[in-house]
Amino acid sequence: MIHVNRGATSLGTFSEEDVRDGLRTGRFLSTDLGWREGMPSWQPLSQFAEFAAATPAPPPLQPGTASAAQPPMPRSGLPWDQRQTKGLLNAFIETLQMVLSRPVAAFTAMKREGGLGEPLLYAIIGGTFGAVFAITYNFVLRSFTPFADRHDALPHLFAGLGWIFLLVLTPLFVVIGMFVLSAILHVCLMIVGGAKQSFETTFRVVCFAEGSVSPLLVIPFCGGFIVGIWKIVLYCIGLTHAHETDTGRVVIAVLLPLIVCCGGFLLLIFGAFGAWSAAQH
Repeated sequence: MIHVNRGATSLGTFSEEDVRDGLRTGRFLSTDLGWREGMPSWQPLSQFAEFAAATPAPPPLQPGTASAAQPPMPRSGLPWDQRQTKGLLNAFIETLQMVLSRPVAAFTAMKREGGLGEPLLYAIIGGTFGAVFAITYNFVLRSFTPFADRHDALPHLFAGLGWIFLLVLTPLFVVIGMFVLSAILHVCLMIVGGAKQSFETTFRVVCFAEGSVSPLLVIPFCGGFIVGIWKIVLYCIGLTHAHETDTGRVVIAVLLPLIVCCGGFLLLIFGAFGAWSAAQH
């Protein structure tokens, strides 16, 4: 299937035969941009080898006339952008499936701009769902474990109130986490020279990655470590294709906070050990 755009407007997704017929009948123009899964970027339909016979040759340029500037690469958007027609639940599920199963296509089609509210809502739904399940599962597991202390009811009561408090504040924690994590990653991208787009682009990648991976916590044996690794993979794929930058720079930017944290922790340990050794002497 081929995605076809004219300027910044998506014309839809069509089969190869539909596009070929559209070029013959004038439904599509040779300057319309097309993209299919596996292509690194959008290209005019005139540059598709399979449409060469159906694409009329462009008129020759007059002497002294400059060729028209190529329009910016349009993006058709994710199914989440069509939730008014698809419905909230269907749009969420389709976006989740696309991000998890075809992340390259998802983040190539993702719009770089359009406001922070829509991706943030997606992250709140997915992140809250996963966090609520994890919190509830841990609480139930601790409550019904054979080794639980059933004689001390007061601590157990306060623990239950703590879990309820966490459940209520989970959406707020998700919102704060999205802004903080996006800011850190965008600054790291700027440090390594990989930030080709604005903060909003980074924010959208983080929100759609977080909202898609967090629900995986409901799958048995899919713990926080596996979810965390999958998030890092999606961050790298998403930032590479959304910012259209080098993969190496993105990987360094994503791992840079971990490197700094681990390095600081090691320095703290060695510093404490050195101070202890000096005190002994």
